[in-house]
Amino acid sequence: MRIAVFSAKPYDRTFITRANAGERHSLSFLEARLTADTAPLANGFDAVCAFVNDCLDATVLEQLHNGGTRLVALRSAGFNHVDLATAERLGITVVRVPAYSPHAVAEHAVALVLSLNRMTYRAYNRVREGNFALDGLLGFDLHGKTVGVIGTGHIGLIFADIMHGFGCRVVASDPFPSPAAKSFVEYVPLATLFASADIISLHCPLTPETHHLINADAIAQMKEGVMLINTGRGRVVDTQAVIAGLKSGKIGRLGLDVYEEEEQLFFEDLSQGVIDDDQFMRLTTFHNVLITGHQAFFTAEALTNIAETTLANIDAFESGSGTMHRVVSAK
Repeated sequence: MRIAVFSAKPYDRTFITRANAGERHSLSFLEARLTADTAPLANGFDAVCAFVNDCLDATVLEQLHNGGTRLVALRSAGFNHVDLATAERLGITVVRVPAYSPHAVAEHAVALVLSLNRMTYRAYNRVREGNFALDGLLGFDLHGKTVGVIGTGHIGLIFADIMHGFGCRVVASDPFPSPAAKSFVEYVPLATLFASADIISLHCPLTPETHHLINADAIAQMKEGVMLINTGRGRVVDTQAVIAGLKSGKIGRLGLDVYEEEEQLFFEDLSQGVIDDDQFMRLTTFHNVLITGHQAFFTAEALTNIAETTLANIDAFESGSGTMHRVVSAK
């Protein structure tokens, strides 16, 4: 099959090419994001391989269909950026990578917790400048603290397991409690989690129900000085409400690997330009905020799994046999 790989970085080329053993598919790597303007680049390709910040709305899907595309292979678990109803109407199959390395994301969430707690990013810069003062670097023992986990899929449960290893009490909220949850995970109503957790980590998918789940009302229910971590989906968090929570002190520490308007920011080098997202720039002014650019997934193991599963999905579509992780419209 001829495949157009959008939003392709050098590491995508390396891992996807390696997974395409025997060059069984013809791969064309495109640095551009998939949008209505760039969709014509896929004309004549059987499949499009897209990433989380590519646009797959009705307009783009119509263009892809008209250009002969029959398959959209997402190299991500999330698919909220795809108009599934339109894809189904057009007869375009959409596949995804349901799981790649849940350990990668869970461990990055823990890294944010540790870095924010002990302010290691501030300490690093101070020492480089010859400043060895400890003022402003005061942390707290994780042992004995209550950690709230919202969303207990594979990633959420691994995060819970790690935090339990630090001696934390773990409370969780999920409309569908996992039978795989260990006995130390206490499922509680969301309001109870908000009120009791010293640290809250978000691991839920983006749905109409979870959009801006963390809003002004939710933040008002949280403990004073709570640490909030989001390595899930950016739009689960209302950025304006979080900024207000930081200003009031209700949120004591904030760690983000995702951001609700990240499509125009993340995965690109914007260091030579002006970032005109005022909300994002406001977040960067707080000393108790740590933001990484959607890198939680970024491990060698995860990239290998993503590439291999993506190519296996394409193989299964082409042959009509084998495992294909298809995404269908919920009607």
